[in-house]
Parts: sequence; structure tokens; C-alpha cells
Amino acid sequence: MSLLSNSISRRSVLAGAAAIVAAAPLTACGGSGEPAGSAAGSAAETQTLTVGASPSPHAVILNDYAAPLLAEQGIELTVEEYTDYIQPNRDTTNGTLDANYFQHINYLNNYNEENGTDLVNAGRIHFEPMAVFPGRSTDIENVAEGATFGVPNDPTNEGRALLLLQELGLITLAEDAGITATPNDIVENPLSLEFSEQEAAALPRTVGDVDFAVINGNYAIDAGLELADAVAQEDAESEVIRDEYANVIVTTPELAEDERILALVGVLQTEDFKAYLEETFGGAAQPAF
Repeated sequence: MSLLSNSISRRSVLAGAAAIVAAAPLTACGGSGEPAGSAAGSAAETQTLTVGASPSPHAVILNDYAAPLLAEQGIELTVEEYTDYIQPNRDTTNGTLDANYFQHINYLNNYNEENGTDLVNAGRIHFEPMAVFPGRSTDIENVAEGATFGVPNDPTNEGRALLLLQELGLITLAEDAGITATPNDIVENPLSLEFSEQEAAALPRTVGDVDFAVINGNYAIDAGLELADAVAQEDAESEVIRDEYANVIVTTPELAEDERILALVGVLQTEDFKAYLEETFGGAAQPAF
């Protein structure tokens, strides 16, 4: 379940705004306390934007980089941190959040299909290379017969992990398996590799129990794992990485063109932001725009 903190009551914001403008009509925009077209200036004119995010790198990016830039545009950014992959989408759909920033395109598409929702991609921001980290073994060039690989057990990341192992020449998947591959789709496994399917968030904690673990970038960052310590990683220029695994700002169709959402995407799609990613994450989070 998610841990929400420092939430701003939209009802109280609207009530305060109503008191200021007396009988003048209010045009609320996606839960903001002010109309979307309000100019920056006094506190009464400040708009709010509430975004749910994974702790790192997403919440770090929003708090450290995006929030000060949005404040200059009269937008107060509130970041709610989540440690799961389900609740932030639910809270975006029900209006608790204006948007979220934690998931890649493939996960979003899969979530919408499985839940009958229509959340939309408002902009590609970055991607986190999935990488193979050493556990009981460090030699990816000479993997022992029967070695065990930890892999995520969710449908949008397990296939991604297996595709990486296929790129390394360790296994061969069925031609039609694609990004939804599971170990059942392995048609050639010359080293008789074993696969320990686990919650993606658990893999950094259990890497010492397997020979190697294929770990999502955000969980590697959270656990203090350095990409430089990985023995293999995805090709950043791969088309499937850009098209399927770019992390995106997600919102509802009604807010897709909201100027607060557009402003958030705008500050995260700049050359300055590219430099920030490199300086802050050193390749563990790379631009996807």
C-alpha cells in the first residue's frame, strides 16, 4: 500500500479562493485551487499540482529539479511518494493525484488493458537501464551451468529481463515471445539456467542468494547499487527501450492538455534536465526525449 504525506486539501484551497473572489465565478482546473490561466504572483494566484512518484529517481527529480522551476511559473508542486506500482494509478484515476511519474510506457499500456482504465502518456521523460548485477558470481562471460538468475515476476518487466539475457547469448526465446516473455518461452537454454522469479522490489535484497539478478533501474538506485557495478545492461539506443520502457508523466484524458501538466513536462524535456540527469544519476537515469 502507498504511504501518503503532506497532502493538500483541494476543498480547502477552493474554499479559500472562493472567499477571496467573493461572488465571482471560479473555474477549477483538475483539482487546482485556481483557474488554469492564473498568473504567478500572490499566494491566491498560485496553482497547485499534485504528482505521485516512486521515491527515486522520480520523487528526487520532481522535488529537486522540477519544483523550483514550476514555482517560477506560479505552480506549487506537491509530491506524494509511493512504494508500489498500483496505487498511484488508482489515485490518478480517482482524482487524488493530478498525475503520476513512476512507470514506463509498457507498464501503463498493460495496466490500462487489465483494469479498463484510460490513463494517458503526457510525455516521455527518462529511462532507467535494466542491468544484470553480480550475486554469488561476477563473471557474466563464463556463466556456470545451472546458474540461477533473479528476474522480476511482473509481466511488463520479466520479458524485458529475459530479452536482455537473450542479447547476452545466454538463452533463446520463441520468436513470438517479445516483451511479454516468461521462462516458459525459452526454447534454448544451453547452460540449463534456473530462474528465481521475484517481486522486482525484492531483487536488490536477494541478489546475494542468486548468481546474478536482473534489476530495474529505479530499484537499483533505491538500493544504492551503482550501474558501474553491473556486469551487463540494456542498450540505451535500442528501439524497444525507447518505445516501451521510457518513463512517462501519466494523467487522465481530461488533464492531458492542462497547462500545469504541460508545464511539468516542459521543464523535464530540456537540455538543462539532460545535464541534471547525468550529474545526479550518472547514467542510471537517461533522457528519453
